[in-house]
Formats: sequence, structure tokens, C-alpha cells
Amino acid sequence: MATKRSLRRRVIHAILHPNSKVYTAECVELAVVTQGRTLDEVVQNLKEALALYLEDEDLAEFGLSLPLRVQLRLELPLNL
Repeated sequence: MATKRSLRRRVIHAILHPNSKVYTAECVELAVVTQGRTLDEVVQNLKEALALYLEDEDLAEFGLSLPLRVQLRLELPLNL
């Protein structure tokens, strides 16, 4: 039988949306959104924003456990 701890997620999902000037990163499970001028910058900003958001929080309340990872999905417009 699975324990409650094993049911906790270790991955936070985020979607990257590019536009003409910035990339926006939006977390799926958490209320975290950030921007950056480059992919590297938006990824770094997302990591910092997540760290601040989860600082001093009980990860179990979010259904999360350590070690955490971020899985990014890049959504690009399809201009037909």
C-alpha cells in the first residue's frame, strides 16, 4: 500500500509563453508567474520565484516533497 509521502509530487510544471519582447513562465499547480528577456533569464527568475513562494511553507500542504524539480513546456504559436 502506498504511503501518503509517496503520493506527493516532486515535479512542478510550468508553461513558457514567448512573445515579441519577453518570455512568460506560468506554473500549472502553483500561483507563480514570472518573466524574462531570454530563456535563461526566465528560467532563473522562475527558480527564484518558486523558492520565494515555497519558503517557510509546508510542502505537504501543496502535495509536494523534496527533492523538487521543474518541468518546463514551451508553447509556440502556430501561424498558418
